[in-house]
Amino acid sequence: MKQLLFFLLSFSIITMQAQKADANPNIIYILADDLGYGDVKCFNPEGKIPTPNLDDMAANGIKFTDAHTSSAVCTPTRYGILTGRYNWRSTLKKSVLGGFSKSLIKQERTTVAEMLKTQGYTTAFIGKWHLGWDWTIQEGADESARNKWDAQLAVDYTKAVKNGPSTHGFDYSFGFCGSLDMAPYVYVENDMPTMVPTKTTINVDEKGFWRKGPTSDDFDHTNVLQDLTNKAVSYISKASKKKQPFFLYFPLPAPHTPILPTTEFLGKSNTNMYGDFVMQVDDVVRQIREALKKQGVSENTLLVFTSDNGCSPRANFDELKKVKHNPSSEFRGAKADIFEGGHRVPFIVEWPKESLKNTYSDNTICTTDFFATCADITKFKLNDNEAEDSYSMLPLITGTSDKNIREYTVHHSINGSFAIRKDSWKLIVCPGSGGWSYPRPQDIKSEALVLPEMQLYNLKADRGETNNLIGAFPEKAAVLKAALKKIILDGRSTKGKVQKNEGMDDWKQIEPIIN
Repeated sequence: MKQLLFFLLSFSIITMQAQKADANPNIIYILADDLGYGDVKCFNPEGKIPTPNLDDMAANGIKFTDAHTSSAVCTPTRYGILTGRYNWRSTLKKSVLGGFSKSLIKQERTTVAEMLKTQGYTTAFIGKWHLGWDWTIQEGADESARNKWDAQLAVDYTKAVKNGPSTHGFDYSFGFCGSLDMAPYVYVENDMPTMVPTKTTINVDEKGFWRKGPTSDDFDHTNVLQDLTNKAVSYISKASKKKQPFFLYFPLPAPHTPILPTTEFLGKSNTNMYGDFVMQVDDVVRQIREALKKQGVSENTLLVFTSDNGCSPRANFDELKKVKHNPSSEFRGAKADIFEGGHRVPFIVEWPKESLKNTYSDNTICTTDFFATCADITKFKLNDNEAEDSYSMLPLITGTSDKNIREYTVHHSINGSFAIRKDSWKLIVCPGSGGWSYPRPQDIKSEALVLPEMQLYNLKADRGETNNLIGAFPEKAAVLKAALKKIILDGRSTKGKVQKNEGMDDWKQIEPIIN
């Protein structure tokens, strides 16, 4: 009798878990690379690049007009998406990793993929990783060069990589390690290189640029975007047939350099090659949405589309200006900058079964918020050392609340400069752009520019960040600076026990904040 009761109880628990898993949505996160806020038509009606599929996605979902990446460059943003933690709490305090860099995510750090696996999900990564993984470097190689963007290291490509996607919660993975302009140009599937590279390639064309490096025969830069999309569509087809929800993290390599639109899209935007490449990215969204509909799972799939930072100058702003297109819309700056153009990005959520439709939210959100949102959807209780900077967007997505989910949002530039935002107020703790736009740190030094050490803007009245109010509202700046200091030193911005940041020693960027 006891055995029968035990069997019935076990069967009941398994059944309840299966029902819970069936009720949870599939989740797909599409992350464009270097796509500006103004490059998507539904965010910038004055833009000149057609994006019909993203516009249609927004019409069937909700767009966030005040969405921000946790950094103005890619590696840090990717770290924040997967961990729910600001990147500068890791050992990476500025810039990005290279194609040979070791894994940035510590093995003990929980990722959103690991969390979702505990909730019954099957998980996959397809695309551009750029968070480092551990190649097997041949004996005698100079490992100190790992993090250089143009590194040339001798790798044993017959051996599996370590501390890659499978270590961080992904059941299936296919992609490459760095950016599409960073060697090595080798696909890695489930930790194993698909081919040993037999040639070296380089392209010095300004738009089609990629650095010199080993290249596999199955790796064609021009076809990479579609190759990855084919893999994603195939994964959706297979995963949809399983009796469990799936999570697909799909970070694209485009429209980042090399800007290589396929023949089908050349000249299609009537802007320049960058605009054509943006249209190809838009078409990727079409293919993913059509795959979901074909498999009959689109209604209960949470589909997210955003970018990892603002548009890169490689898009050729002068060319785009001639056709009256601004990738940053009305915002100042671009990729790498602490100004809005560096980290304010298009953000669309489509979930036909649950999300609001044909609407927008002007609440401030951050890409770190994905983790807490997934936890909220699947009823996962976060521990104190998980997703320390993540807030659930679920009430905003479903319309159950329109209240602000964040009191403060911290921004970060390529050189490690900070800014903090609350409501319409934004404090920048550096005198210039902190990135690639004028005035750059080197411009300030070489031209002996005399600028205030901090900048304060009211974004409601001054979306272009043209009027520095630091002298007029010193008390406002002091409050924001104090809040930033607490967020940094507490190791978290959400409620919970104080946590430790990594690499606190000699962290010069925080000296003007905490002293």
